[in-house]
Amino acid sequence: MLPGENDPFELTRMMALRRDLHAHPELGFEEHRTAGIVARELEEAGIAVTTGIGQTGVVGTLRVGTGPRAIALRADMDALAMPELADRPWKSRVSGAMHACGHDGHTVMLLAAARHLARTRNFSGTVHFVFQPAEEGRGGAKAMLDDGFFNRFPVDAAYGLHNMPGLDPDEMAVVAGPQLASSDSWTVTFTGIGTHGAKPHLGRDAVTAAGHFLTMIATIVARRVDPLEPAVVSACALSGGDFNALNVIPDTVRIGGTARAYSATVRDQLEAEIGVLAQGVAQSFGITVDYRFQRRIPPVVNHADATARALRAAEVATSGRVRTMFPPSTAGDDFAYFGAEVPGCYVWLGNGPAVDGALHHNSRYDFNDEAILTGARYWAALVEGELR
Repeated sequence: MLPGENDPFELTRMMALRRDLHAHPELGFEEHRTAGIVARELEEAGIAVTTGIGQTGVVGTLRVGTGPRAIALRADMDALAMPELADRPWKSRVSGAMHACGHDGHTVMLLAAARHLARTRNFSGTVHFVFQPAEEGRGGAKAMLDDGFFNRFPVDAAYGLHNMPGLDPDEMAVVAGPQLASSDSWTVTFTGIGTHGAKPHLGRDAVTAAGHFLTMIATIVARRVDPLEPAVVSACALSGGDFNALNVIPDTVRIGGTARAYSATVRDQLEAEIGVLAQGVAQSFGITVDYRFQRRIPPVVNHADATARALRAAEVATSGRVRTMFPPSTAGDDFAYFGAEVPGCYVWLGNGPAVDGALHHNSRYDFNDEAILTGARYWAALVEGELR
């Protein structure tokens, strides 16, 4: 009997591996154990392995036949810096780190598909299995690209997958167009003249200026951005003064937050409008302002042709349980860097009911092992359908 004949995706073994990865989470650019396991699993299947791409990234390359087309399939490996509060046998053993977004499941699904494809070899072309570090805000995709990913592994298209609570584990969503928003950070620092709280007329009040800025920032989306264009501007951090000195108006107040958009035009507009508002408030209070806007992750926008190919594979993997209408998310994912270079498609795979802590980034979240088979089938069907 050939390996995998009765269990083509090694489901029982992959479930055990998923739970092992969950118990040993590693943060971005620290995925040394995870990367080692991935490399070993690929090499054991006869897949060529390149390690150290973007520090801890791993790329497995499988060439079959003479087909000229090459594609990249991407899974993220990193965990989040947060405690796991649920009590389960595979609970995180690492203090302050847990797989709260399902990257342990993403890693295992792609491994299962890679090992299956290496056995069956039912395609003609090249597939690169990309195991990316540091998706959770530390810049893993960009690090891989800066390390020459596309020069070393040229591809015609790139594909990503993420689990989605609320969909069934044998259900997927595949939609063309925007899927995830850009994720950018901004800071505004107002500097006035500090003074005694009882004598505000002798200073220039940065605190009151900051208050005006905070009440007005919502008008950027409400009154400046086209109402048909989704956008978010949120203030998420505030510092200034000292609660041990409540009779002192401080010199400076610092505000920081996030900006999200689905298009390059609106992304540019948000950057400009936050600055215009900050400068206007500062001028009206006779103080100065330092404004910084950090572009972190572009939006994820699915290419029409790549989406059509992904849809066909999803229909095979789910026996037709595919949603072609599904709302985009204002979260971000640096898969955007791959999709900005070549046609790309980012799909959603069900993780079961979104209840009892099953939401992403929740301290009781866990990846649903029932989704492993669907995800592995999707990846295999995508390769076999695209590389003929």
